[in-house]
Amino acid sequence: MSETKTPALQYRLDGPDDAPVLILGPSLGTTWHMWDRQVPELARQWRVFRFDLPGHGGAPAHPAGSVADLAMRLLATLDELGVQRFGYAGCSLGGAIGAELALRHPQRVASLALIAASPRFGTADEFRQRGVIVRSNGLDPIARTSPEHWFTSGFAAAQPAITDWAVQMVRTTDPGCYIAACEALASFDVRAELGSIGAPTLVLVGSDDQVTGPAQARTLVAGIPDARLAVVPAASHLAPVEQPAAVTDLLVRHFSTAWQPAYETGQHAIPAAPVKPVLAPPPPPVAPVAEIGPMEAQPEAAVRPDRHDMGLKVRREVLGDAHVDRALASADAFSGDFQEFITRYAWGEIWSRPGLDRRMRSSVTLTALVAGGHLDELAFHTRAALRNGLTADEIKEVLLQAAVYCGVPAANSAFKVAQAVIREETTPQE
Repeated sequence: MSETKTPALQYRLDGPDDAPVLILGPSLGTTWHMWDRQVPELARQWRVFRFDLPGHGGAPAHPAGSVADLAMRLLATLDELGVQRFGYAGCSLGGAIGAELALRHPQRVASLALIAASPRFGTADEFRQRGVIVRSNGLDPIARTSPEHWFTSGFAAAQPAITDWAVQMVRTTDPGCYIAACEALASFDVRAELGSIGAPTLVLVGSDDQVTGPAQARTLVAGIPDARLAVVPAASHLAPVEQPAAVTDLLVRHFSTAWQPAYETGQHAIPAAPVKPVLAPPPPPVAPVAEIGPMEAQPEAAVRPDRHDMGLKVRREVLGDAHVDRALASADAFSGDFQEFITRYAWGEIWSRPGLDRRMRSSVTLTALVAGGHLDELAFHTRAALRNGLTADEIKEVLLQAAVYCGVPAANSAFKVAQAVIREETTPQE
């Protein structure tokens, strides 16, 4: 028998041991220190639990590629501490974790605050493109531009120490964990589920937030039953850092008045404890084969997933929403059946098979396209290869290998196409 270990999150506790637990979740690229200015006041009434995302703030670099995975790691850490019910406030990606907890584990969330959050953060293409930039250039380009996305220009100019702190915080993040977090945000979309959030919810946003601004906040408020909106003047994305007093006051008022009464959960006071991995409970026993009756014959659609829906999902993940939307929009009565065909069979049958990972499938595809001289498709599959995790150097090696077996003239043309795509995709946007 084997046990699966769930990596624990790095955390810190402040406040009375016997107080209700209030969790503060960080934004992508930040550490628990983004909440430093809130803790003195919050710790008067609550046992404040702050955590770092994987690979952030010196935390162990165990990448988590989905918001659900991050939420489960947080719950595993809380389970070890005996915390069953808690209030939760999260900023940006931290807010996404809070929404995930409220939707999948509503019995544990007593009250919720979503700060600089959204039911869907930008587009999947944007976050996967950010992953390509980090994989090709490291985190320095992201770090240098973080202050302009996180703070208003006036604050950044007046607070150079905080601006430098923000840049260094991003630079010291593990790149692989940052890329995985981008993938988590790329796949996060709870727009259709907001009505199922039952925890009392405060939606808080900076008036000048250009990342997830008031429009996204209003979408959350419109979808979550009885949610309240608070707009903080003269604040951008990291409102808790830029306007600490205003944010602290709003959080104190919300969690003091909108905390669902706890029922018996077995929660007890928690002492500070060192971080250590948490063992997930063993899986339930599987019934012996002899106890499983013969499977009745079922229609094909009942036993197999819809290959078109699966194919469309994979096609979008690999090629990007913009490319797929253009292809589908240009389809007509003549070409529509072909789009259906490649979505169902190329993407739903072949690209969805588990035998090869997407990096390997991209490598094979690039080689085949060089051999066939299909330069138009080579361009967008080079872009897909970067988003599937291949580096520019690895693509170069694939094309050099293709030169030997597919011919130098074919590879020469392929290098020109790939070079242009790689320059476009890996050059940071200032």
